[in-house]
Amino acid sequence: MNFNFYMPVNILFGSGQLNNLAKQELPGSKAMIVISEGKSAKSNGYLDRLQKQLSLAGKQYIVFDQIEANPLKDTVTRGAEFCKANGCDFIVALGGGSCIDAAKAIALMAVNPGDLWDYVAAGSGKGMDTQYKPLPLVAIPTTSGTGSEADASSVITNEVANEKTGYVNKGMFPYLSIVDPELTLSIPPLFTALQGFDALFHNIEGYLSNAANPISDMYALKGVSCISSNITEAVNNGSNLKAREALALGSTLGGVVMVAGKLTSHHSLEHALSAYHQHLPHGAGLVLLSKAYFAHMINNHVCDDRFIDLARAMGIQNASSPTDFLTALSNLLEACGVSKLKMSDYGITPDEFEKFTDNAKRTMAKFFSCDRLPLSDEDCINIYKNSY
Repeated sequence: MNFNFYMPVNILFGSGQLNNLAKQELPGSKAMIVISEGKSAKSNGYLDRLQKQLSLAGKQYIVFDQIEANPLKDTVTRGAEFCKANGCDFIVALGGGSCIDAAKAIALMAVNPGDLWDYVAAGSGKGMDTQYKPLPLVAIPTTSGTGSEADASSVITNEVANEKTGYVNKGMFPYLSIVDPELTLSIPPLFTALQGFDALFHNIEGYLSNAANPISDMYALKGVSCISSNITEAVNNGSNLKAREALALGSTLGGVVMVAGKLTSHHSLEHALSAYHQHLPHGAGLVLLSKAYFAHMINNHVCDDRFIDLARAMGIQNASSPTDFLTALSNLLEACGVSKLKMSDYGITPDEFEKFTDNAKRTMAKFFSCDRLPLSDEDCINIYKNSY
């Protein structure tokens, strides 16, 4: 029953909430707007809407548009230098989890000396304490996946060391998050599915983790239900705003679950994949591993009752066996058109599995410690093999 729940984020949730940004008390006078290197924020008019709101609020702004999927440490460094050179005193992240995560790290490094890996405690990081509180951040997600708008963590890839890991700093909690489901209407079906499953697995892993508690359980089951009952409609009919709202809520709840509880090594094993294969979407990697990973837990009778709870939350109301969870998951993957994804689609080969295992345990050990059943190296390699 023990838990520590601290989440000081002001979240404005609902369709049209971006239009209320100018009415909020913003934490500075000049914003660095962080968007992806792609075209969606501009072509869909989201950047124009944001800039209009900042102008109405009397704020200056400048745009940094270089964030890639699975953001890189080098990009964070360039972003921090850009922020300092332009005299920005707060940051606005407009985009998916990559943008928000990168913006958090930029906010940290814009005011602290050295390199980001000086502060990262995993892998080859030095684990040093920061000297200064990060710049305040306004997070505006345009996807429903990471829940980064609700937490204080940032996942960045060190491209030189092939390390993709999370860094947590309470100063990186967003000052304000605006979750406007209208901004997700333009996401194409495949990415709606992949991002939605990322959010789903945040909630599932939080419920299965050994750090689960009454607070995280409450949010996790609600998140699982929201996503499971709406993701297929959102994938197949992206203009359904009600379905988009449910996915957005499930994603944000997943972020809250990560604050109240912890994830499992499912995420660690995926981070190793995308650490070496930069263009593998995080959600795709999780999907690829999911059936083999959770089957390993079920075959070893790890928290059978919780898998039954999850199966019921995913729509099998009369679930009575933990294997019902695998049935529910398989049905959902099939309905969303992602059941046939293959590692080979992304250039992954079996000779890398041992390397992935070592990488996952070295750079994301904290999630392995949250497993109810410890995974040996052989277990990890077998999960990769069974997912291939």
